[in-house]
Amino acid sequence: MVDRAFVFRIYPNREEEVLSAKTFGCCRFVWNRMLTDKKIW
Repeated sequence: MVDRAFVFRIYPNREEEVLSAKTFGCCRFVWNRMLTDKKIW
């Protein structure tokens, strides 16, 4: 069996950096909210 890996590096522009930060921030908020709701019940 041969182990292979591909490594990709991206260089987003400023607009893409902002969009990524907003997207991941929203995902983190939703994840934490759902986790809190699950722990309460």
